[in-house]
Amino acid sequence: MITAQSWADARQVWDHHLMRHTARPCSAVVGLGSHDLGVADACAEFYLRGLAPVIVFTGSTSPTTRARMPRGEAVHYRERALELGVPKSAVLVEPKARNTGENIRFSRAVLAEAGADVDSVLLVSKPYEERRAYATARKLWPDVDVVSASSPMTFEEYVDSIGDDRLVIDMLVGTLQRLLVYPAHGFMIEQPIPNNVAAAYERLVEAGFTSRLIS
Repeated sequence: MITAQSWADARQVWDHHLMRHTARPCSAVVGLGSHDLGVADACAEFYLRGLAPVIVFTGSTSPTTRARMPRGEAVHYRERALELGVPKSAVLVEPKARNTGENIRFSRAVLAEAGADVDSVLLVSKPYEERRAYATARKLWPDVDVVSASSPMTFEEYVDSIGDDRLVIDMLVGTLQRLLVYPAHGFMIEQPIPNNVAAAYERLVEAGFTSRLIS
C-alpha cells in the first residue's frame, strides 16, 4: 500500500524533474531510449510539426527493456516513428548507448558523422528524466542550446500509462539521487534541489522506494 504521504512526496519530486521548456525549432531532435515508447511518439510529433529536420534515436537495452525491446530501444523507437509518418531519411539510429551520458556523447558523434550542423537540440525523454537529461547535456555538449521536453502528461496520467505505481516512484527517487550525486563525478552540471523536494526524497527513501538507488 502506498500512503497518501508517499503519493504527495512523489508528486513533489515529479514536479521538480520537469523543466517546463517550450518546444521550439532546433537543429535536431534527440530521443533518449527507455522502456517508454511515448518518447518516440513525442519525437515524431515534434518532427511532424517541423521543429527539426532530423531525429536521432539513441539506446541499446537494459534489464528494464530487454524483453520489451529485444532489437534495442533506438531500433524500436525508429520503427514507432516510421509508423507515425516520419520518413526513413529523417531518422538516425544510435544503438549502443547504455546510460544518459552515452546517449548524449554517442548522439553527438552520430550527428557529426552525418554532417549535421548542430547548434541546438530538442532533447526528448520520459517526463521525470527531463532535468537529468538537461543537466547531462549541458555538461557533455556545452556548445549547443538544449531544450528538454517530453510527452505532456500529469503525474497521475503517467503512472496510469506505465501500470506499475511502485516502479514509477522508485524511478523518480533514483533519478533525483543522480541529480544529487552525479555532478561531483563530472556526469552533469549541478542544479539546486529545493529543501521541500529534498525532504520528500528522504521520506520516500525511508518508505522503501529504493530499488533504483545506486550505492
